[in-house]
Amino acid sequence: MKKIPHTFTIVFALILLAAVCTWFIPAGEFVRQTVTIQNADGSTATREVVQNNSFHYVESQPQTWQVFSSLFNGFVDKADIIIFILMVGGAFWILNNSHAIDVGVMAFLRKVLKLNRYKFFQKLGVENIIISLIMIMFSLFGAVFGMSEETIAFVIIFVPLAISMGYDSIVGVCMCYVAAHVGFAGAMLNPFTIGIAQGIAQLPIFSGLEYRFFCWVVLTIIGIAFVLWYANRVKRNPERSPMYKFDDYWRQRAQQQTLTPVQYHSPTVAWVLYGILSAVMVVCAVLMPTTSITIGGGKANLVILPVLAALFIISGFFMLRKSVHFFILDLLLFTICFLVVGVLGYGWYVMEISALFLAMGICSGIADKQSADDIAKLFLAGCKDILSAALVVGLASGIIFILRDGKVIDTILYGLTRSLAATGEVASLGVMYVFQTLLNLIMPSGSAKAALTMPIMAQFADLIQVSRQTTVLAFQFGDGFTNMITPTSGVLIACLGVAKIPYATWVKWVWKFILALILIGFLLMLPTLFFHFPGF
Repeated sequence: MKKIPHTFTIVFALILLAAVCTWFIPAGEFVRQTVTIQNADGSTATREVVQNNSFHYVESQPQTWQVFSSLFNGFVDKADIIIFILMVGGAFWILNNSHAIDVGVMAFLRKVLKLNRYKFFQKLGVENIIISLIMIMFSLFGAVFGMSEETIAFVIIFVPLAISMGYDSIVGVCMCYVAAHVGFAGAMLNPFTIGIAQGIAQLPIFSGLEYRFFCWVVLTIIGIAFVLWYANRVKRNPERSPMYKFDDYWRQRAQQQTLTPVQYHSPTVAWVLYGILSAVMVVCAVLMPTTSITIGGGKANLVILPVLAALFIISGFFMLRKSVHFFILDLLLFTICFLVVGVLGYGWYVMEISALFLAMGICSGIADKQSADDIAKLFLAGCKDILSAALVVGLASGIIFILRDGKVIDTILYGLTRSLAATGEVASLGVMYVFQTLLNLIMPSGSAKAALTMPIMAQFADLIQVSRQTTVLAFQFGDGFTNMITPTSGVLIACLGVAKIPYATWVKWVWKFILALILIGFLLMLPTLFFHFPGF
């Protein structure tokens, strides 16, 4: 059996390959200009876009020793994601030390197994229902507000859950990361892709919502069906999983935590913490009684913080009466609730989210009666455990710097767009779609890619009499599917690192699924050429 190369080895090999490309592909650039576009919330922002017919060749910049400096640049560029991974990893290590998640998982599984007494649930399979509901939720998050980086934190929760249910770490990653990115690809209201692309293409923001919703439903059903098929296959024969040996880490960890006797208790310090957090939430609810939630192009002023404060006061009291373990799980639940509110209502990103999880970790340690020194040591242990996942994010980012500094990205873009000129309507759409898909392998940022390609693609669509909305759909699908396989995606590399899944193993498992999604995406675009849909 061939040995699978280490993820660091694979990514560095790709950096070397990118450097070789800068020696053979002519250097070129587009002229860019700053324009004002409308955001999803109705506000305006400036963005750099490409001028039409502005491509020109420039002096070549072959990359040599830059393969090493690109690593430094990659770490600097992805510093926010790297720090986010370390802070979340450290926070969850503190939480895991309390055995709260293990207690919660076992309690959850006991409740689930009781449902098997009913014939309806026996036929459907309780585990199938759980996986489906979780994937629908995360797919919706991806479709509505573009959940991506946030899934890194959830991998730590769902991988142990999947292992406990008799599956593997791949199923755990699929439940949150894959589901969110299937929703991201079939998004209806994602401001980071659809909002920007439609704004640059001069289309009404989030127009064509009805057909996009249909696409999201189709893609989500296909994603769930594939994961359920694989999950049941693994459960019948665990050794068929490509992660069977690698998952020893998670199985041993679960076994060690199971062997550790759990003492149900509610220390005084946990009650004090409950009182302080309740007071803080009440103050926040008084100061901010309403929150303006932005979903797509619509806004709604909701009384969210007062409701969350009231729910926490009630649930925290009853959870503490049972045990501090359930109170810590309550903290985790409300952390997730505040994450959603922060993203939708206050524009939170990785800085605010990492601070939120850090606060959760510290509060978990305090509730578990840990000293300040013990909390600090646990945090450092968590950072150490997840360090390789954080480092590979910066390493993968080096690929982009080599291609950008070698000035070959624009040349690749120009060459591919020229190939569209001699094709028919269906073929042009296909080539456009393939181009967006391939470009995503080297430029995973949806907003950057929209700014680069949509000024050209939108006007080219007019020439071949293809709807600009269809062009946005081609961008959306092309931007979404390959996020789950490209080594330049920091989120993918981070999630795999957290789950202890080697990149080569992941590619070998996921490539057929990605290919199927790409083909289905093309089939979903074809009706827009022959039928009239609202917004198209």
